[in-house]
Amino acid sequence: MNAYRDQYAQLFKTGQGIVLIAISVDPDTALYSWARDAQFPFLFASDTGAVVGKAYGAFSAQYKVDNRTLFVVAPGGKIAYVAAPFREIDPTSYTDLGKAIDSTLVKH
Repeated sequence: MNAYRDQYAQLFKTGQGIVLIAISVDPDTALYSWARDAQFPFLFASDTGAVVGKAYGAFSAQYKVDNRTLFVVAPGGKIAYVAAPFREIDPTSYTDLGKAIDSTLVKH
């Protein structure tokens, strides 16, 4: 998540026309504390019942967590890009993500 924070301005256009939501099975109290302490400039959502993770195929039943799956959703609500899993330590992942975001913003 630190990489998202550190690249937020460039990748996510400082939130101009883009909403970044990190969804986790962690309780909201833990997410809030962590997000506040790390000064993340984006939203977090708690999915303790794994409803969202299961609906989008991001939940690992074996480990009871959401996998690091990344979705770019176009303004109309259609999923425009999926990275499953998103490889946060690979710099090319951010290059691909940036292209997907730019492409989605241009198309809509």
